[in-house]
This record gives sequence, C-alpha cells and structure tokens, in this order.
Amino acid sequence: MRVAVAGCCHGELDKIYETLALAERRGPGPIDLLLCCGDFQAVRNEADLRCMAVPPKYRHMQTFYRYYSGEKKAPVLTIFIGGNHEASNHLQELPYGGWVAPNIYYLGLAGVVKYRGIRIGGISGIFKSHDYRKGHFECPPYNPATIRSIYHVRNIEVYKLKQLKQPMDIFLSHDWPRKIYHYGNKQQLLKTKSFFRQEVENNTLGSPAASELLEHFKPTYWFSAHLHVKFAALMQHQAKDKGQAAKATKFLALDKCLPHRDFLQVIEIEHDPSAPEYLEYDIEWLTVLRATDDLINVTERLWNMPENNGLHARWDYSATEEAMNKVLEILNHDLKVPCNFSITAACYDPSRPQTQMQLVHRISPQTTEFCAQLGITDMNVRLQKAKEEHHLCGEYEQQDDVESNDSGEDHSEYNTDTSALSSINPDEIMLDEEEEDEDSIVSTHSDMNTPSVEPSSDQASDFSASFSDVRILPGSMVVSSDDTLGSPDGREGKLGEAPESGDGNDLTELPLKRLSDEHEPEQRKKIKRRNQAIYAAVDDDDAA
Repeated sequence: MRVAVAGCCHGELDKIYETLALAERRGPGPIDLLLCCGDFQAVRNEADLRCMAVPPKYRHMQTFYRYYSGEKKAPVLTIFIGGNHEASNHLQELPYGGWVAPNIYYLGLAGVVKYRGIRIGGISGIFKSHDYRKGHFECPPYNPATIRSIYHVRNIEVYKLKQLKQPMDIFLSHDWPRKIYHYGNKQQLLKTKSFFRQEVENNTLGSPAASELLEHFKPTYWFSAHLHVKFAALMQHQAKDKGQAAKATKFLALDKCLPHRDFLQVIEIEHDPSAPEYLEYDIEWLTVLRATDDLINVTERLWNMPENNGLHARWDYSATEEAMNKVLEILNHDLKVPCNFSITAACYDPSRPQTQMQLVHRISPQTTEFCAQLGITDMNVRLQKAKEEHHLCGEYEQQDDVESNDSGEDHSEYNTDTSALSSINPDEIMLDEEEEDEDSIVSTHSDMNTPSVEPSSDQASDFSASFSDVRILPGSMVVSSDDTLGSPDGREGKLGEAPESGDGNDLTELPLKRLSDEHEPEQRKKIKRRNQAIYAAVDDDDAA
C-alpha cells in the first residue's frame, strides 16, 4: 500500500492534492492513503478563523472550505491529527474523531483506526506542562488563554492510549517525541536548524508525553511535523524479554507545505490484502473509551490518572476479550466507520464575506451518534451543562493578537514546557507562550526510562538517506519563473515539469535541488514574522 505523509498542512489542501497527483504520475502507482501530521486548519468560515491561535493578520481562509462545502472532494482517503494552529472550535465538535469533509477523517483528541489492516493511532496538539493535568474545560467563545490551551495535550489522552496492548503500525503526533533526535543525523539537523542546539544538548526539545507513548507502543512508523524540518531516525528498542525480538521504529518528521520544502513523503507499507478497503474502528480502542468514560474531566482542576499506588480502586482499564466482544455485539460486529459527514456550520462564500459571523459551541451529529451507540459521554454536552451551571468557559472572544496570561505555575508530572520551540525559530509564528523555557525532569511515573539503543552517526546518516526526496511540486506552487532544478547529470528543468527519462524511473532517482535560502544566517536575520509565507497577506509578498 502506498501511503503519503504530509507535515504541517496549514490549510493548503489544493497544493497537497496537486502534489500527490504529480507523484502518482511519476511513481509506480496510485496513492492509497494520505496522513497529515497536524496544523491541518479545517477552516469552514470566518468564525473558525477567529478560533485559530495566530494573530489576526495571519488568518487566511486557504482551501479547506471547498472540500467542506462539496465543491471539491479529497481524491484519496485523508486522515489527520490536530496541531497548534487549528480551527479549534471545529475540531472540538469531534473529540472522538469524525469526518470534517467527505473522505477527510480527523482522529480526535486521540484515536486509533484501521485501514486495509494497518493500525493507525495518533494524538492531537502539543505538550505544555502547565495544562497537562487539566481536564478539557475550554469551549467557544475562547479567551486569549483558552484559544491556546485547548490544543495542549492532556494526561487523560495519554493514559487512554497507554491502555492499549495490541501492536501499533503507525502513530502520528504533531510535536516530536523527546530525544528522538539522538537516533538520526543530529549533526545535519543542527546544521539546518542551529537554533535547536540548546534544547538538543539539554534533552528538552520535543514532547515527553509523546516519548512515553513511543516507548509504550514501539510502532513500526512514527510521523511528526511542527518543527518545520525533515528529519529521519531509526530507534532500536530493547526487547523486554530475552525470547522476544527487538522492535525498531522508523521516525520521520516533515516540513510545512511550501515550495522547495520537504513536506511530503510517499512510502510503501505492507498491508493485509484480505482486509476491507474502507476505514474501520479499532475494537480495542473503542473498548478502552467505554472503560475510561468515567474519567472524563471538563474542569480546569488538576488531577492525576489512576495508578497502582493504593489510592485508587481501579487503575487498569485495558481491554479484556470479554469487554471487546461486548462492544462487537453493540456494533453488530460491524466496525466500518460510517460515512455520516454533515455540514454543521455555514460555509465561507468568497462573494459574501461575513466578518462578524457568530461563534457557536456546536454539538456534532457525528459525535452524538457515536456516543449513543457506544454508550459514552459527549464531553461537549457535559461542557455546555457545566458552562450553564458554573460558567467555566471564557466569556469573551479573542479579537486581537493572541497574548498569553498563562502563569505556568501549575506543574504536571513533567517539569518541562519546552516542547514548542523555546529557541527562536524564524519559521514559527511568535506566540509568547511558545517561547517559555524551563528545566527538564523526566516523569518518575512514566516508562520513558526503558532503554533503547542509540545508533552510531554512520547508521543515522544511512537511515536518513533511505527516505527519498519527494520535493516535487505542481506548477501552481512555483514562486519564481527563474527557478530551475538541477538533476544529477546536469540536466535542468522547470519546477513542476517531469524530468525527461526514457525508462520511466520513479521520482526517487532524481532528487530535486533545494532552492530555499532558509539556511543562510544573513537571510534569517531579516525575517521579522513567523511563518510569513503561509500567513502573510498578499501585499506582504514582496517583503517576504
């Protein structure tokens, strides 16, 4: 099965699907599945834009609304997780996952599904220690604090994922698992992104929660984005028992969707040819959702997950055969994810912009149906009741540049808050909260101390090279008519044109030359806005 993986999408669906079509024309066959690693930006209308954690000057509609309205349809099944620049009110309607448009599926706050026998899991958001132990208390209209805390990973999602025992094939996270950079070409990473050096040397770059899940699952593949750089690593795990074979995880992080950037990778993954060719629920995950339903917290109160310390009557919520059979009976042994997408909000109309569109906390029919069938709580219903009774949610909508009023004084089990670029990253939008810098102390409650074998620099370099360049973009992404691409034998061609080849070799044989000047220090000093190529207004293009 040919699987395409995309880094930060930033709402550029047209560009991504155009690039997939080009890869299909040049490659050995069609793409069967697209996985997106966050910053998807499923923006339906102007109200959704106001719920995206970027300053107003960076808010642009992009192209998702065309797929939401039905004007276009995704040409390939697309599965994505949330990042830290999302239409949070839209994704909040689907805490357990669901369709945001025909053929485009959101995994939820955390989720696991199967496609053609491949088990795919993921967790949305980025790690921030001061929100990690809180419940999911945010709801629209967001205030300057909740518009960002809503995309922060919570311990309940990590806890539910850690109840799973069956093998994981693919796992998605937006920010990188902490310490993964030790298992790839670290020197090249620091050469490309020199401002990561302090975090890398201090082992504070990335998410400790994601690292904990990496050690728990030991999946075959782990894909991430967020740091806007392509990076491959091979993490060799040590077997827990002498009789077991050691597992290895192939990690790949990708860049954001821009010309001449490594934002897309196509890989071949073995699948079960007898498995259904439609998206399926994962029975173990559904069983864990039912078991942990009583743990749902929609308050800002800090809390710890149950553990075997004598303080909790129950701490093991893993799925038993009996419990899984019961869920199968509830579903009539049909695990197919229903194609029940419905439009829940007005779609953007370019001819009739509505800058003052009302922001509403909606209950999704998909979530209502899913919760009713499984017998679990719709946390948005509980949130609405809590809002009416206790006024838990923010009472004013943020209109101006997002500013943080987070104190950062609440401590999670991880005493760190540097997962989201505490160094200056000229590629990232400036948000004060993302610039915090704290010391790192790994949780004593996690299993992150499980030993893994760090590769030699030669091994890391060899593995990084095994992920071929797919920096081939359609003509619509050309930024300059003067741009040319150099092939290994000296031939040149314009961006978007297929290299001349008499034998029809695939796109891996002619890697494209990087034309971006992002690595030049003198150019980096001139950049004053983060992600300006994505978020800058049209009249700012010349300055960029």
